[in-house]
Amino acid sequence: MGQQQLLLIVLGVIIVGIAVVVGINVFTASSSQANRDAVIADLTNLASLSQQFYRKPTALGGGGNTFTGWTVPATIDTTGNGVYTATVAAQSVTLVGTGNEKGNNGTGKVQVTMVVGPDRITSTTINN
Repeated sequence: MGQQQLLLIVLGVIIVGIAVVVGINVFTASSSQANRDAVIADLTNLASLSQQFYRKPTALGGGGNTFTGWTVPATIDTTGNGVYTATVAAQSVTLVGTGNEKGNNGTGKVQVTMVVGPDRITSTTINN
């Protein structure tokens, strides 16, 4: 082979290597964002369940205009998207979802905190 052909082969290998590295980085960023979106969706579902409990009369197994006694259902406290916990007060619930993917800092996992009131979600904070 001539020198020109060897140079073209080496150049081709370098370009393919760079393309693979860029592809891996894009995939990692995309999976992190997808996990963050899935955790937010799960927390929104849990917020809806807690508000249903709040509005349901105590005679029917609800809270009777209080969140006291509500817990994250055992069937959905851990999903394919992450793990969910709740801190319950009389007039608010703080939900924390910890995802399965690494977050923006590259070391800690995706984490979202959602504060739920009787009639709306008062805040959603993406921690990583």
